[in-house]
Amino acid sequence: MAMSMRRTLLALHRATQSNLRNAEASLDVRHPVPLLLPVRTKKRYFIPPAVGLKGKSEANPEAKAQAAGIVFRQQYLERPINIACTAGVFDPYIPPEGDARLSTLSKEGLKQRTEQIRQSAASQLAIRKIKEHDSEFKTKGFAERAQEIFIEAHNALTQFNKERLHSLVTERCYPEMTRGNRYKTIRWRFIESLEPPRVVHARCPDMVTKGNLYGQVTVRMHSKQTLAIYDRFGRLMLGSEEHSKDVLEYLVIERHLINPYGRWRLHGKIVPSWAPAKDPIIKTIIIPGPELKPGQEFDALSYEVPKPAAVQWYK
Repeated sequence: MAMSMRRTLLALHRATQSNLRNAEASLDVRHPVPLLLPVRTKKRYFIPPAVGLKGKSEANPEAKAQAAGIVFRQQYLERPINIACTAGVFDPYIPPEGDARLSTLSKEGLKQRTEQIRQSAASQLAIRKIKEHDSEFKTKGFAERAQEIFIEAHNALTQFNKERLHSLVTERCYPEMTRGNRYKTIRWRFIESLEPPRVVHARCPDMVTKGNLYGQVTVRMHSKQTLAIYDRFGRLMLGSEEHSKDVLEYLVIERHLINPYGRWRLHGKIVPSWAPAKDPIIKTIIIPGPELKPGQEFDALSYEVPKPAAVQWYK
C-alpha cells in the first residue's frame, strides 16, 4: 500500500514538472541572470623613474604607463606662438653714429640728415598702412604718447605692479624688463626731456598669415633720468638716486593693428653699436666672521677683518 502511494506521488511530481516546463516554453519565461560585480583586489600605481639614475633610460615609457592604467599624454613638437605681439623687431632702425652730439649745421650732421630723408620712404608707406587701421595716429602726438607709455611702464616696474605692466609692455618685452629683479629694489625717476621725442622709423610687417599686420614705430627720446638698484640687503648695486644722467634711447612701440581692442605697448629698445658700455654692477661678498661658542656674543669693535695671505706668483 505504501509503495503504491509513493509511486503515485512520484508520478504526480513528474507530471507537474513537465507541465511547468511546457508553460515556461510557451510563455518564454526566463529567470533573471545573477548580477556579478567585479571586485578590485589590487591597486596599480605608476611609479616614475628615479631622477639621479644616469644611463638607465626606459625603453618604452608609453608601454609602462599603459600597463599601469595611465593615459600617456601625447607630446607635440610644435612650439606655441603668441599672436598678440611679434617675436622681435622687423627691420630695426640703425641710429647714426654721434646722434645727439652732432649739429645739423656741421658737415657730418648734414650728411646724416640727408641719409635719414632718403631712408624715410619705407617709413612713410608704413605710416599710411597704420593710419588705415588707426585713424587717430599722428607722428607728432604719437611721440609724446610713447614717452608717457615709457614713463608709466618704468613706474609700474619700480612698484612691481604686474597687471599694470602687462598692459603697457608686450609679452616679449615683459621678461626682459623683469628678469633678475625678484629680490632687488629699483629706484627710477624721470626728470625732464632734453629734446622733444620724435618718430624716426616705422614698419608695418605681417606674421603667420598675410594681412595679419603689426605696427612698429621707433621713437627717439633724449632725456635726463636717475636710476639706483639695491640688492636684498639694501646695498647699492648700480647707479645713484642723487646724480642724474643724460640718456639717449630708441624705443620700439608696437600694436596689433588687426585687433580692434589692441593698444600701443612698449616692445623693446634699440641699442646702437657705438653706444658707451654700461656701468659695472657692484657685487657684495660675505666676509667670514669668527667662530663663536654657544652663548658668546659678537663684538664688532674688537674684531679685525683678516687680510688675505700673500701669494707668490711665478711667471
